[in-house]
Amino acid sequence: MVESLRRIRLAAVNIDGVLLNDTFSPVIHRFVTDRGGRYTADVEYAVFSQPQLVAARALGAAAGVDWAPEKVLEVYFRERAAYLEHDPVRLLDGAVELLRRLRALGLRVVCYGGLDAAHFDRHLGAHADLFDGPRYVCTNDFRPGVKEITTEIFGLGLDEAVFVDDVARVAETARELGVAFIGHPSGFAHGYQGELMRAAGVRHLAGSLAAIDESLLRTVDAEAAAGTSWAAATGPGDAQRTGIMEPVDGAAPDGTAAGA
Repeated sequence: MVESLRRIRLAAVNIDGVLLNDTFSPVIHRFVTDRGGRYTADVEYAVFSQPQLVAARALGAAAGVDWAPEKVLEVYFRERAAYLEHDPVRLLDGAVELLRRLRALGLRVVCYGGLDAAHFDRHLGAHADLFDGPRYVCTNDFRPGVKEITTEIFGLGLDEAVFVDDVARVAETARELGVAFIGHPSGFAHGYQGELMRAAGVRHLAGSLAAIDESLLRTVDAEAAAGTSWAAATGPGDAQRTGIMEPVDGAAPDGTAAGA
């Protein structure tokens, strides 16, 4: 019998880019570049893991279109639907094994993301038994949702959860709150999330879901228990101060993507 973790009680796992393949970055990249815009780390920072209307304003600005956010979303999702005809949503290798590993270590497991619950039901409903109620949390109204999921929905302390996500902005929020975090940046060729995570001080970056193994999870648990999940700190917006980022015209000051 596997011994449970000692401090961490909840694993919150992002849906798109962690359990499912990244079908957002390629479409965002194409949306920007097809309209003559330049796709940079700034664009990703201003578009990822934000409420959809905020993301749409930043996306439209990056693409150089003078459209209302609602129109940006309409066109973006239409282009994403066309993209999915050739590269459909699928479970990533090792996703189910990761969920079973988390549960075997005594953790409650929840999935979260920016799309509604129908997205979870369609692609992960067959594995719903591997999640604990509410199973899936749509964070569009309170992105990125680290505090809300941990303290409000599951009633736990901030040192009792670990988040697994592919977006650096989520890592920054976890750092500010002292919540354990494991990064799983997308392998998208034009992506910057791994770079931004390193700039944000993420200690654990996993190149595959298999890399999030029992040894790593026990290390993360020990760090949470010792209060050392993050090295000495840093305040919000450190990625901007590293020189990686510059503001994106039209982006909200707190930055970012539709569903990502």
